[in-house]
Amino acid sequence: MKSKQRGVWPALTLFFLAPMLAELLSGSAPPVEFFSPFALLVLAALYGSGAILVRELRVRWGKGWPTVFALGAAYGIVEEGLMVKSFFDPNWMDLGPLGSYGRWAGVNWVWSLKLTIFHAVFSIAIPILLVELIFPAQRGERWIGRWGIVGLSLLLLADVLLGFFALTTYRPPLVPYLLAVVAVVALFLVARRVGDDHGETGNHGAGDHGGSPLRFALVGFGATAVFFMLQWVSPEIGVPVSLTLLATVASVVLVVWMVQRMSRGGAWTDEHRLALAGGALMFFVLLTPVQEFDATRADNPAGMTLVGLATLLFLVWLWRRVVQRDRLRLTG
Repeated sequence: MKSKQRGVWPALTLFFLAPMLAELLSGSAPPVEFFSPFALLVLAALYGSGAILVRELRVRWGKGWPTVFALGAAYGIVEEGLMVKSFFDPNWMDLGPLGSYGRWAGVNWVWSLKLTIFHAVFSIAIPILLVELIFPAQRGERWIGRWGIVGLSLLLLADVLLGFFALTTYRPPLVPYLLAVVAVVALFLVARRVGDDHGETGNHGAGDHGGSPLRFALVGFGATAVFFMLQWVSPEIGVPVSLTLLATVASVVLVVWMVQRMSRGGAWTDEHRLALAGGALMFFVLLTPVQEFDATRADNPAGMTLVGLATLLFLVWLWRRVVQRDRLRLTG
């Protein structure tokens, strides 16, 4: 019972932090939209349930971050492919030129790859990482019990069904839709079978890492900037779709290789983890005032600058907390 009580606050924090990063900070749901009661409930039930379930499976299976990313990718397909059907709908409201650029056989391929990676990183992995840094004592513990998993699974399923039937009237072609289901199952099996956690969720001494946290922050920021520029610029300048897809996958592989090389096989501290995640989030922080004063937006982006400032203050607060904790560990 005591262990379950210890997991209540981390679980609740993750339940709301996941949608705040994925929808609010990204600008997909600006403050006026995000903080409406119905939208907040739907988004938290979707992102929060997904992030908690991914994190609990990783802990119960004794796995590491590869499992988180694989399950995060599966979550992205569930949300964007099975729920809102943006993988297939050429008129989905957020597509822009990606509704025609990269569309083949009834699938928006560039958009699908982009959103799968986005959700794996920003909707699932980074929120889990940040919450585990906020609650380090509960990092390796289960936060919910068996009935909690059942309840969140049903909540997520209800949200997906609501989105499928009520969000849009578009109905996707059967074969691509079924292939999306197969992809979700395949990613789940991959996540179950990848290597065990060899200390990835722990912390190492200050002398065990291979680089300055600033380098990790720059990699996080640069990788995010390159990733989104590929999606935004390629359709405008006529880059072949195959080249855009290849460059996107190559950039992901390059970032993974760079992080592994800088961390010398995984021996990195919480400061490095936070620097990498914070650098990635800083791309969106710097973008918030641009979004707020974008006169071409059809929605109301008022308050986005405050969202960026709040996120920046949160990251600074968490950084100071992590640094102080590491110093106490070294001196103690």
